[in-house]
Amino acid sequence: MSILRHEQPPAAAWDSLIRHLPGAHPLQTAAWGAFKQRSTGWQPSFHLWREGETVRAAAMLLTRRIGPLAVQYIPKGPLLDYTDLALLDRVSADLQAISRQAFAIQIKIDPDVVMARGEPGTPEDRADANGAAVMEVLRRRGWRASPEQVQFRNTILIDLRQGEEAILAGMGQGKRRKVRYGPKHGVTVRAGSAADFEMMYALYAETGARNGFLTRPYAYYLEEWGMMLEAGHAHLLIAEVEGRPVAHVVLFHFGGKCLYFIGASTSDNELRKLMPADLLQWEAMRWAAAQGYAIYDLWGAPTRFDDSDPLWGVYGFKRDFGGELVRYIGAWDYTPLPPLYALYHEAMPRLRKMIRRLRRR
Repeated sequence: MSILRHEQPPAAAWDSLIRHLPGAHPLQTAAWGAFKQRSTGWQPSFHLWREGETVRAAAMLLTRRIGPLAVQYIPKGPLLDYTDLALLDRVSADLQAISRQAFAIQIKIDPDVVMARGEPGTPEDRADANGAAVMEVLRRRGWRASPEQVQFRNTILIDLRQGEEAILAGMGQGKRRKVRYGPKHGVTVRAGSAADFEMMYALYAETGARNGFLTRPYAYYLEEWGMMLEAGHAHLLIAEVEGRPVAHVVLFHFGGKCLYFIGASTSDNELRKLMPADLLQWEAMRWAAAQGYAIYDLWGAPTRFDDSDPLWGVYGFKRDFGGELVRYIGAWDYTPLPPLYALYHEAMPRLRKMIRRLRRR
């Protein structure tokens, strides 16, 4: 490798600089950093590694201060060619230096590096040799597999380049029927806009109450969806029956990937029987392919592949669309301050439980 230099470009130039890097992801965009700053106080900073004029690696780094200390996180990054282990070694060394300068308790990375493919214990289960090599580089440099996974560790990816007929052929027979059922029974799909946010939130809160997951206040989603939509990294699709919204999806897209970020549906069982959620996923894939995206990410699969995992139920819904289950290496942490790192990870679970109890009041 020739001389590699580290620099910090302005936020305004960020997305254009990283768009074509391997693994380019919506959660590495400037808009996502700005949203995290406004909503939860994380401070974004932007880091590039160039070889000559060529961008070889990048990381949008989020930092939160805890008095004189900090915690740091690179969501779905750093971005680089992970088959280049020398480049990974250099970038990880620089990130460690950045964390020491910030007096960080930890710096967390969370790249889309495949560890294995297929469901564990099945004929499709196969390890990825490059993923193993990446983990070995990180261990040698002092990183550790994190006890705290922020993003989904596993997901299902659908290759949009194969075309609509091949995608439909890859679905289960029952899923193909469900996808085709809605349009024959009055379900239509339209693009959404910021004018739909209030309705979308009401439907999302309804879904959360039905399925038992925690939802944040409306203001949080107003900023999240609004900032990503304004930046051109979000697309909304809404399913309706006779003009009544019955389901929606929020898509985030950037680089070569479009991901199904969240979805919601009505609690009306008669309307749910019209399969609007299945149709929405199909229309989302068709939209993403038309925009030139190569991959549709169904955004989340179980960590434990049995019914004890909270994602087990939705996994069946997603798995029937076909695609490939990928298992990533997950989040990895480096700490310049090991005693504080241990204390931090002992205290955080208790703090989260307390916050959840307060939110329920």
